Amino acid sequence: MLEIFSEYGLFLLKVITILISFIVLISFVAASKKNSNQEGLDVENLNKKYKGLSDSLNKVVLQKDEWKAKQKDDKAIQKNHKKQKKRKPKAFVLDFLGDIKASAVPSLREEVTAILDVAKKNDQIILRLDNHGGVVHEHGLAASQLARIRQKKINLVVVVDKVAASGGYLMACVANKIYAAPFAILGSIGVIAQLPNFNRLLDNYGVDFEQVTAGQYKRNVTMFGKNTDEDREKLKEQLEEIHSLFKSSVNEYRPELNLDKVATGEYWYGKRALELGLIDEIKTSDELLLEMSKKYEIFSVKLKIKQPLKKRIMSGVDSLLGKFEDIRWSKNFEN
Repeated sequence: MLEIFSEYGLFLLKVITILISFIVLISFVAASKKNSNQEGLDVENLNKKYKGLSDSLNKVVLQKDEWKAKQKDDKAIQKNHKKQKKRKPKAFVLDFLGDIKASAVPSLREEVTAILDVAKKNDQIILRLDNHGGVVHEHGLAASQLARIRQKKINLVVVVDKVAASGGYLMACVANKIYAAPFAILGSIGVIAQLPNFNRLLDNYGVDFEQVTAGQYKRNVTMFGKNTDEDREKLKEQLEEIHSLFKSSVNEYRPELNLDKVATGEYWYGKRALELGLIDEIKTSDELLLEMSKKYEIFSVKLKIKQPLKKRIMSGVDSLLGKFEDIRWSKNFEN
């Protein structure tokens, strides 16, 4: 009898598990459909955000009469601004988190297009850039999106808290002014190509590699064939050409730089980068935005991209599994 109850319990547990999984899946599908039409710009007023944070703290630390006096002063200032009909210039904040393929470029181009449609000559665009560099043509396109801002005669500021190297610096140098944190990494104005060669390994196993091309230089250095000095020399020539284009682009926007000194492929930290002229001032993005909030109405602008249904479901499943894992670890720590 005990065995029957045990089997029945296991069966019931399986049924409940399947039902829960089905309900979770349906929930994700419903949530995906609900959000399917929500692609667009996510705009946040950072002035209000900063004031909200400040008010939350002041409300706790100030005496009751001090807090009321501050609120009264704030209202008087707002009323005076409305009465005088003063319009603060706007500053639009963008974020670019780079990777090898500069996959944030599609978002960047849409964000820039939207801002250029509303920005005035006395407005500014601030890019918080974090980019280690990567594929040449992808980062070249990213820099071209920033060049659109310069072409419209709107002031472009780039601020680097962590890194803007190689293709990242190709983007940064387009700015009218570059700020960087003291230990941010900048520079790496150079080009590299590296790949393994498996030719000897294939020879050891008696595997032939056939490659047929039309055009003398359709392919030079290869991973599987035997490379010659001529192949390597041609690749070197191509890299030198890209390096020349890189230096030309940097020189266009920062002509005061000594390229013989900085275009060596080396990178430098913030303070040294300032001495070399790679940046204009040492300042973090937090310092810059708080400072600008006194004179500008600042808006953070981000493009919300609709993900394919499958990706949204898998992302939801990963999130759910992550929560279960967090619960498991919390139970372990409690024990």
